[in-house]
Amino acid sequence: MKVILTEKITKLGNIGDTVEVKTGFARNYLLPLGKAMRWSRENVALFEAKKAELQARQDAARKTAEGYVDAVKNAKLYMIRQAGDTGQLYGSVSTRDIARMLKDVANVNVESAQVMLGAPIKAVGVFDTQIALHPDVIVPVKIYVAQSQDEIEALVAGKVLTFGTKRVDESETETAQADTPEQAAQSETPDNADQGADEKSDTEKTSDAE
Repeated sequence: MKVILTEKITKLGNIGDTVEVKTGFARNYLLPLGKAMRWSRENVALFEAKKAELQARQDAARKTAEGYVDAVKNAKLYMIRQAGDTGQLYGSVSTRDIARMLKDVANVNVESAQVMLGAPIKAVGVFDTQIALHPDVIVPVKIYVAQSQDEIEALVAGKVLTFGTKRVDESETETAQADTPEQAAQSETPDNADQGADEKSDTEKTSDAE
């Protein structure tokens, strides 16, 4: 579908540009949010008549976005999630999760489309992304994902988390210790000794009785 952009859209075009977009993207996003209008000769003339007003609105939106830059930069974007032994998350962290987190920790409202994450986060670690508060106001941020607050603090301190090795080593050590012949003998000796003592006691009782 051909549309006229009524505001600047990241990776799409500037205000006043005529662009071709997918019909669903236009109908579900651009048109209902007033970010574009269908292309037609009438709408081209309408845009020209409203161009100054639309540009003023664009400038005001950019100024408002600039006022949230520090809040986004200083936001502690820490997310605690469950993960497996290798650090792979049970699920993922999406752009919607990050947008919700920004609202919770910094009181900054953004749409998930403004979170320039790329692919969802699927592992524990530190991830770089950007928040497009406005097409001209893009703020780099870091997302910290871990299984506990202690791990979050370690990541913030620049430490690298390792998974699997410690747990496997401990498990192997415990198994090896359990299978040690000396330990097996020690664990069996008291039981055998008690059993022998019981048998001896029974024998003595029998002799006394006779």
